[in-house]
Amino acid sequence: MSYFENIKALPLKESPIIMGIETSCDETAVAIVKGGRQILSDVIISSATEHARFGGVVPEIASRGHTTAILEATKKALDDAKLKLQDIDAFAVTEGAGLLGALLVGVSFAKSLAFSTNKPLVPVSHIRGHIAASYLADTTLKPPFVTILASGGHTAIVAVDDYYKLNVLGSTIDDAVGEAFDKVARVLGLNYPGGPNVERLAKEGKNVVPLPKMLKNYVGGEYDFSYSGLKTAVINYVHTQEQKGLEVNKSDVANSFQHAAVDVLVEKAFMALKKTGYKTLAVSGGVGANGYLRDALVNAVRGKDIKLVIPEKRYCTDNGAMIAAEGYLQYKKGNFADLSLNAKAVVPLR
Repeated sequence: MSYFENIKALPLKESPIIMGIETSCDETAVAIVKGGRQILSDVIISSATEHARFGGVVPEIASRGHTTAILEATKKALDDAKLKLQDIDAFAVTEGAGLLGALLVGVSFAKSLAFSTNKPLVPVSHIRGHIAASYLADTTLKPPFVTILASGGHTAIVAVDDYYKLNVLGSTIDDAVGEAFDKVARVLGLNYPGGPNVERLAKEGKNVVPLPKMLKNYVGGEYDFSYSGLKTAVINYVHTQEQKGLEVNKSDVANSFQHAAVDVLVEKAFMALKKTGYKTLAVSGGVGANGYLRDALVNAVRGKDIKLVIPEKRYCTDNGAMIAAEGYLQYKKGNFADLSLNAKAVVPLR
């Protein structure tokens, strides 16, 4: 029998121990999760400081970083969980979306682990992984709920109708919100990563710079977003002030941008709650670590019959635990891959 025939014949465990491997960008992350909710270990090795010199992620540097870090991260994850490789019931790995070279490191490594132990190989969408982080934040959470998906590559309002069905109510028609944070950080002279640095600077400023309300009079979907115009408005404002010889209050620019970028996420999330009738709102993706967004959501649900689920900041950004959590769901469905599994730079938002 072939490897794939062997694993398809294996009985599914009720509470499997799953290793999640995430290498889609600049974090080499390996975690071990039991039963989809209990984190046994969680290791992240980041190459962000190396990319900061270049003002953003350099794909080749990211890929090389993964090749040198992935074995170390795996060994530490096993040691922290006090487990051996043979104790793992399945290996879940991000197959996409992300940097192709970086993804290939994780996919190739996961395939070798699965084949050598004769255990299932579970392909996981990075997007679904972010959403599954909410199950780690609240181990009692069950669908249906609405989630704000906000990251460097995606911005959407998603109705999670059940564990496997995602209904995308609206998404960005151009830049993602995390991408906009990075670009605004660059024009303000801030280092990579942009999001945390813009947030830090915004705390010193006020919301006084006039910026456009996104998608005003837009004839498309009422839950859609556009961050390209907002980003351009910030760039134009800064350049105009500089050309006039006027001082740019960068703290005020950062604060005003953050309000414009985040307030619309909160507004449209509550529109979605009203439309669906769902009573739970979750946050997923790296921008979920933004303190202003987290505070705005806490204030917005105060006094309302709405349950709010916000993962720890560590589980908003890229991590292996979220991949293992989604891997658990795919494991229960029997969604296993054979050794022809390949990385995908783009996966559908569904």
